[in-house]
Amino acid sequence: MFFKKSKKEKKITVYSPLNGDVIPLGNVPDPVFSQKMMGDGFAFNPVNGEIVSPINGKVTQVFPTQHAIGIEAENGLEALLHLGLDTVELKGEGFSINVKAGDVLKANDPIGTFDLSYIKEKGKEVITVLVFPNFDEKIAEVVPSAVTEVTTGTEIAELTFK
Repeated sequence: MFFKKSKKEKKITVYSPLNGDVIPLGNVPDPVFSQKMMGDGFAFNPVNGEIVSPINGKVTQVFPTQHAIGIEAENGLEALLHLGLDTVELKGEGFSINVKAGDVLKANDPIGTFDLSYIKEKGKEVITVLVFPNFDEKIAEVVPSAVTEVTTGTEIAELTFK
């Protein structure tokens, strides 16, 4: 089983995939994310480049440029972890992702690293986004934690499924 279940409701706990500050998704300087075109979720301003899995699930995709990782929970919830903004243009430079499609992860398992200094040097934002593309279809309720400063593995929300 990939996620926590209670007897009455199905729930999943989401953990911070990195160290940094949680920022409102609406404040992300990219309309694709700030307007939730890719789904609802969370944004982070990372303080280092360590990345861990935010949920229990299976890696569905690691983009060839390593700037984004897709993970699917056992119940079909899709998560997309997008490292930095416009970082696809870096063509994989500055990223070291150590997972591949098909790998099964537990929350807080290491995924890899990305070089924040390099990304900034190339004029890109390091703001990282965790969105759930099928959020509206799958999620009935979000109970965010009150934390704004997180480390890898900090609980950031509990999602209740429809």
